Amino acid sequence: MTQLRQRMLADMQLRGLALKTQKSYSRAVQQLAQHYSKSPDQVTEEELRDYFLFLKNEKKASRSACTVALCGIKFFFEQTLQRQWKVFDLVRPPKSKKLPAVLSREEVRRVLGSVRRAHYRNCLTTIYTCGLRLQEAIRLEVRDVDGDRELLHIRQPKGWRDRYVPLPQTTLTLLRQQWAIHRHATLLYPSRTQQQATQPMSPSGVQRAFKAACADSGISKPATVHTLRHSWATHLLEAGVNLRLIQLWLGHKSLQTTAIYTHLTRNAETLAGEKINRLMADLADEPVDVPW
Repeated sequence: MTQLRQRMLADMQLRGLALKTQKSYSRAVQQLAQHYSKSPDQVTEEELRDYFLFLKNEKKASRSACTVALCGIKFFFEQTLQRQWKVFDLVRPPKSKKLPAVLSREEVRRVLGSVRRAHYRNCLTTIYTCGLRLQEAIRLEVRDVDGDRELLHIRQPKGWRDRYVPLPQTTLTLLRQQWAIHRHATLLYPSRTQQQATQPMSPSGVQRAFKAACADSGISKPATVHTLRHSWATHLLEAGVNLRLIQLWLGHKSLQTTAIYTHLTRNAETLAGEKINRLMADLADEPVDVPW
């Protein structure tokens, strides 16, 4: 590892970036260096402009890929190299107009019921019923379960922000049954070696199990494991749970990020229409003078 890369890694650790984010940012800078076949600190501002145009026009990189490239390269030049270049004020990743896929409650039941292996089914059920990210679920520890208060402690998730989420009684029972199978001293979802495991189960294994379950249950939507988290938030909103609470449970910094789920609820427009009809009906009962 070069001294320059070590310095960037140290800067990211000091900033408190999640390990996954650190890897993505490092990869973005590495790809920039490979593109120009030279050390990234030798890349000029004009070359950066050309590189971002290359990603957009020639490579046809996705919105998420462009965003990661911009954020990673910007961090490297502004924080590690202390270069405040105007190109970073100019470049903006394309705005996404796509809403995330959401499964209905019946579709969620079908998918979870189609997962063949119990440990994958339990993990996916935990993800849905608690609104977790995949990495948060597989890293759950025994100490994170607060059965008395029916809360789940999510430690050091994305952005290093701990939080508590509601733990349904059925999920609490499921977690106890899951732990009783392997009785690992620390992990709720250890890898296959179970008691001797030092690492949680593989995220790719959970993803494959979910994909197979979607196929077996006839789900044609572009669903991923993360779709369960989107679905959980949407179903809570449909049930009338306060948006601010959902924001806290999801671990979102901004309420605007959580507000996207208002566009995904099936009954939101219907309920709004019913309220408008009631309001207008009340007004219509009042006598109105018609001049003509």
